[in-house]
Amino acid sequence: MILHIMNKTDWSKAQEGTVYSPSSLNTDGFIHCSTKEQVLGVANFLFQGQEGLVLLCIDSKRVKAEVIYEDLYESGKLFPHIYGPLNIDAVERVIDFPANKDGDFEIPMELE
Repeated sequence: MILHIMNKTDWSKAQEGTVYSPSSLNTDGFIHCSTKEQVLGVANFLFQGQEGLVLLCIDSKRVKAEVIYEDLYESGKLFPHIYGPLNIDAVERVIDFPANKDGDFEIPMELE
């Protein structure tokens, strides 16, 4: 399973079709994802204090586009990237991902 953090409203719009194509697909060439072990670091660095987020729990074996684990930022960690639109049927679960009162994120109980 790989995870993708996104706005709940954008997810609702994406469900109107069969694929999800965020702006990062045009700007970076892929959809940014994380493993369960990486998601808190990403959330607290890029989304600190944001509200209305969800975690897409994606079955990487069902993703039609190529999924590549790579370290593009010399972090020493391999992050999963989806090189193409995400087919909606690869999303197994969607979990609300609220920040705590300090604006930080914690692993949702559904992922523990």
